[in-house]
Amino acid sequence: MQALQKQQGTWKWGLLCLMFLAPFFFLSYGFANHYTASLRHVPSIVFAWEKNIPLWPWTIIPYWSIDFFYGLSLLLCWNKFELRQHVLRLFTAQLLSICCFLLFPLKFSFERPELHGFFGVWFDILMGFDKPFNQAPSLHIVLLVILWDFYRRHIRSPFKWLVDFWSVLIGLSVLTTWQHHFIDIPTGLIVGAWCVWLYPLNIKAPYAKQNQQQRTIKHIKLGSYYILASILLAALASYLQSWALWLFYPALSLFLVGFAYVLVRPYFFQKQSDGKMSPATLILFFPYLLFAWLNSRIRTYKHPNDSEIIHIDQLTIYLGRIPSPDQIQLYNGIFDCCAELPVHTTKDYGQYLSLDLIPLQANQLEYAVEAFDHLLLNLNRSNTLHQKKILIFCALGYSRSTSILCAWLIKHKHAVNSKNALQIVRKGRPWVKLNESHIQQINLYQLKQMGLSP
Repeated sequence: MQALQKQQGTWKWGLLCLMFLAPFFFLSYGFANHYTASLRHVPSIVFAWEKNIPLWPWTIIPYWSIDFFYGLSLLLCWNKFELRQHVLRLFTAQLLSICCFLLFPLKFSFERPELHGFFGVWFDILMGFDKPFNQAPSLHIVLLVILWDFYRRHIRSPFKWLVDFWSVLIGLSVLTTWQHHFIDIPTGLIVGAWCVWLYPLNIKAPYAKQNQQQRTIKHIKLGSYYILASILLAALASYLQSWALWLFYPALSLFLVGFAYVLVRPYFFQKQSDGKMSPATLILFFPYLLFAWLNSRIRTYKHPNDSEIIHIDQLTIYLGRIPSPDQIQLYNGIFDCCAELPVHTTKDYGQYLSLDLIPLQANQLEYAVEAFDHLLLNLNRSNTLHQKKILIFCALGYSRSTSILCAWLIKHKHAVNSKNALQIVRKGRPWVKLNESHIQQINLYQLKQMGLSP
């Protein structure tokens, strides 16, 4: 993986980046503070229960420590690519946060009592350049998300808990030093996750173009539904205020899903080569991921089990919905067609990820069948068992996985055409659903295999 390849002398470039980012940080942050202080009225968003949050002077130490970890991170990057992505994350985090501070200024509303001693000195230094503004999103939390991702990647597994522990202390400190109200934390988490998501290291970037599927009317239609739902939730949150502000979270999630459809980018979900999703994706898309998982369980409630489709020599192929960890243990390998839900597996794993409710086009089926064959080849090499079981799945096990399996059956002469392939599949799984668009694309795939398609 490119991000893990070490390159000598990267710290020198990191030092140059620090010489740019440090002044940019303090100048832009100070400008936003100065601007907001000049306004006649600056509102606050604070819940009544926040008055019970204690002031713990000692937490000024973890609060300040983020500055040290910020600078150090630029000197520890393994190579120029990782450094570039890290700098882009930090720069974007600063830029977005400052824009929010200027467009939606907020004020911290509690009066902190005068503090003395060692901890009081650090508070005095902080108050020397910081004012009770620059609230949502908490820039501390935004940077914490980025730095947490960085240091967890750079520290060895037995000690990752140290990164988690100190990150929790830093996150807690924004409240217990009375620097931020609660609303600043979730907004900071979202902005930080968005910066990490936008500039990934080992996954295709969301702004990268795709060339395997053409946009169709259905992409636009489904994307528009998600975006409309996002707008309605955001409007409701704005109107009701108070705890309804949480509706902005699913609104953002659905908005991103909508653009995944409109832009035809299943890699918006950043599903990795092991079936897991990036932490940034889990944060940004969590409301939708929860909905998608519940939908997969509710709609397959009557048919929860996987279906045996075909037995060929020493191989048995099953078709089903996205499996649980216990179900995965029943197989020697699994093939994943579902972009929008993560899986956790230690088995032989292959994938061709696509968006839900969108028929796979002929060239996509070609890529998918090739990936499926590659998984079967790896399974034969790595597994000495005489009998092998493999599961191909999507969210429901109804259409995407069925289309790919039908195309595979045709390619390897186990079926003569799409009708015959679908009969084979429905013999083991009668409730699968393929409409005319699915069948048309499978037929086009077969023509391409015969050399008859332009």
